[in-house]
Amino acid sequence: MKLIDCTEDAHAGAILAIFNEAIANSTALYDYRPRAPESMAPWFATKRSNGFPVIGAVDEHGTLLGFASYGTFRAWPAYKYTVEHSIYIHHAQRGRGLGRVLLQALVEAAQTRDVHTMVGGIDAQNSASIALHQRLGFTHAGTIREAGFKFGRWLDLAFYQRTLPTPRAPVDG
Repeated sequence: MKLIDCTEDAHAGAILAIFNEAIANSTALYDYRPRAPESMAPWFATKRSNGFPVIGAVDEHGTLLGFASYGTFRAWPAYKYTVEHSIYIHHAQRGRGLGRVLLQALVEAAQTRDVHTMVGGIDAQNSASIALHQRLGFTHAGTIREAGFKFGRWLDLAFYQRTLPTPRAPVDG
């Protein structure tokens, strides 16, 4: 397994498949309908225009095993040092430590880009993701009760955050 920077041309289809499996079979995404292939172009465009990484883990054949990225936490300027991240692992690859590798790489990428706070919104029943985040220094920052409704039940959304030592000289504006 090796880490790569995902590109739209090479990885949009595999990322879409991972997204859609998670939508259909889990509460990792609070979404109901699979995403269309056309959704990937604007997704990648947003990542590129904001300098947000899309880090992938591939096997020796170049098959995408999982990916991690982050994006805007909130759209107001004072939040410019805070991002919300996501990690998605192909369903056949879960439980093999890829989440840890990807999250560590994402933290390193965030530090090189002067991110100060990383936030993960995790379904409160996803004990594996919560444990992973805690092992990597994330702490519980609060839970929004009944934030979503999927699979016929209310879902609680737990937020975990990690404060990084960057940027060295934050500025207003």
